[in-house]
Amino acid sequence: MNAIPSSSGALVVGTGTAGLATALALARQGIPVSLLGPRAPIPAAAADTYDPRVYAVSPASQAFLAKLGIWDLLPSERIARIESMDVMGAAPSTAPLQADETSPASASTNPGRIHLTAWQGNLPALAWVVEGRELERALRQAVGVLGVAWTQERFVSLGIGDPGAPLDVTTDSGRILRTELAIGADGAESPLRRAAGLNSQGSDYEATGLVVHLDIEQPHQGVALQWFTPDGVLALLPMPDTADGAQVSMVWSMETTQANALLALPAAEQATALAARLQTVAGDRVGRIRVRGALHGFPLRVRSTNPMVAARIALVGDAAHLVHPLAGQGLNLGLGDAAGLAKAIADREHFRRIGDLRVLRRYARARAPALLAMRAATDGLYRLFTPQDPLLGWVRNTGMALVDRLPPLKRALIAGASTF
Repeated sequence: MNAIPSSSGALVVGTGTAGLATALALARQGIPVSLLGPRAPIPAAAADTYDPRVYAVSPASQAFLAKLGIWDLLPSERIARIESMDVMGAAPSTAPLQADETSPASASTNPGRIHLTAWQGNLPALAWVVEGRELERALRQAVGVLGVAWTQERFVSLGIGDPGAPLDVTTDSGRILRTELAIGADGAESPLRRAAGLNSQGSDYEATGLVVHLDIEQPHQGVALQWFTPDGVLALLPMPDTADGAQVSMVWSMETTQANALLALPAAEQATALAARLQTVAGDRVGRIRVRGALHGFPLRVRSTNPMVAARIALVGDAAHLVHPLAGQGLNLGLGDAAGLAKAIADREHFRRIGDLRVLRRYARARAPALLAMRAATDGLYRLFTPQDPLLGWVRNTGMALVDRLPPLKRALIAGASTF
């Protein structure tokens, strides 16, 4: 085996957005850092063709990306601003009717509604919708400019060794990388987390997230729409216009059986069926709807790792936590981790090494309130809106209508969503 000499640096295992942002944040603080993971090609951006992965970047995340020098690298013409958001309560079910069921049109007569705007929170925008691949492209460019070393191999095992010694990270080629701090940014199934013995707990929602871009008849005007329907949470996020007109990105967390039925349909039949179901929920809010890309699905889970650090080990992003996508906060939490870990290491006492457990615990404590609050909010809202009890539905919708009339509560909601 080929062992790389030990150093005082950090090794980020995982080369997605969270890993790249963490490496860049550390490099900006003058901390020696390197990356371990594949570097798959990113296709060139093409007019009117958008990555199906899009993120709603919060104001705090936007400020962090700007501080890292990333924001100005993103093509502005491919970014959409969310100026306001309409959140609606129970809408009619779009599931196929059974013989003894009534028409969906009569199933809900009093949906609640909350309208939030950027000016209510004194913000330039509630969020910015950014393509995943464009964000990753910019991060790669920045770590390259800073000279961050990148080993394009996969993590295989971890050698802990003596408490004061560097960690030995073995790759799939048999190479050994020695590091003072191994940072797991390698996704929800994190091999590094498992190798370090950090306990991750969670559960499946038995739901699938469906994503696709849509053409809509009416301009979105920077308004994000979200419905809590009996079939799951549906969100339509503003996207840049195309040659075909206005465009939005759909995220629909749907019960897995229904989602699989849609995913199994031939493409043309699938597009027709999905557009019809969307029209049932959206009504005439966005006008006619047309599916403009391939439908993708991913399982929905909630997961947390406690503790998310150990001596010479730290986790960031999905390796540390998963939340329901209804608030679109997964990326923002990961960027918050990157910022928090870099700050804890930069602020450490001069005599402490970067993998010192005391330093890493400061990072974990600083992140705990935001992570706990976001998990409680997203998981709680999902479970509140899932039961099909008519009385509970009335209570939910009445509560939403009440919140919409209370500006302090609306400002609190906006403030919570604008952080990471």
